[in-house]
Amino acid sequence: MPDFKYIVVGAGMMGAAAARHLSAQTDGVALIGPGEPADRKTHRGVFSSHYDEARITRGFDGDPVWAELAQRSIRRYGEIEAKSGIRFFTEAGCLFTGNGKGLAGDYVSRALSSADRLGLGVETLGRDVLVDRFPMFSLPADHDGYFEAQNAGHVNPRALVKAQCAVAEVQGAKLLRETAAHIRDTSHGVEVSTREGAVHTAEKVIVAAGGFTNMAELLPSPVDMAATGRTIVFFELDEARQALFGAMPSTIVLAETEDDIVYILPPVRYPDGNVYLKIGGESEKGRLETLTEAVDWFHSDGTPGEVEFLKKRALSLMPELAGCPVTSGSCVASITRSGYPYIGYTQSSNIAVLTGGNFVSAKSSDEIGRLGAVLLLNGQLTEDEFAAEMSPVFV
Repeated sequence: MPDFKYIVVGAGMMGAAAARHLSAQTDGVALIGPGEPADRKTHRGVFSSHYDEARITRGFDGDPVWAELAQRSIRRYGEIEAKSGIRFFTEAGCLFTGNGKGLAGDYVSRALSSADRLGLGVETLGRDVLVDRFPMFSLPADHDGYFEAQNAGHVNPRALVKAQCAVAEVQGAKLLRETAAHIRDTSHGVEVSTREGAVHTAEKVIVAAGGFTNMAELLPSPVDMAATGRTIVFFELDEARQALFGAMPSTIVLAETEDDIVYILPPVRYPDGNVYLKIGGESEKGRLETLTEAVDWFHSDGTPGEVEFLKKRALSLMPELAGCPVTSGSCVASITRSGYPYIGYTQSSNIAVLTGGNFVSAKSSDEIGRLGAVLLLNGQLTEDEFAAEMSPVFV
């Protein structure tokens, strides 16, 4: 007899959410995944991109599926905070700004349609209003703004994962701080072998290993997904600049081409005690094919050229950042062929996959995890649960 009914492999944002939703409806749930390493620079095992303090959350989105996933998740933030006693959501609002040309114009047009359908109450701001409302920015003269004040801002991904795990454990889930190395379907259940030497069995397993999904023997065949490196830059703020940027919303600066888009997080205090303003972009370092390549990337401070680009963009948009100490870091985006998460069964009817954040999923991770739980409990997703959009592609 298997040890568990269900094992979720990967204790990140999607996996922790799946474990919470599963354990709310059934017993026999286990969540397997290592904790955050004490020293990022020397750790040789897997990482997670949720090792961070701030990710943008908003409903305003040019893709109606992602807009819906976000809204379903955002509506449950309060419930998760209340049940866990852990606060992770800051309602700072979210500002989109751009000149309405090229990619920016197309995105805004689609996002406004979704916002109207979902009743988001997004406010369109002309140039004069934009300058008055957000004086911390020095935006180009042809930029307009689109501001979502309510149910938008940023989430603390570390705290959100901690909250999901805490609630799942209270509901009876077992959290195993191990790293899955090999999964196979056998006549007596699905076996999950870990790097620590343990073997756990379950009736069904769902793999939520993010960018590391294809980097170990976790699936019968790999999913069609690229793990790509992204660079982030941090400006350390003194007290005067904390006050200056204190009312800043989460911000996305659209552009005519994807590589010129940047996102900006308002001041957030990090575990080292300092307050940082973070900026990142859409430029990719390239595919990371192996565990060694991914670990080496996480050990790095990003791509020097992208660091310089982001510094220049930040200073052009926020000149008051001049003179701030600057550091940089790295994370990994999991990009699927469909542009949506993969949620479905593999070639085995007992091994499923839940992965592919596409660099926009942190805010939506609770609903994505819920859909993973639905897949295990019901055997399939429905049209309302985006069955077609979430269908995995294998190679």
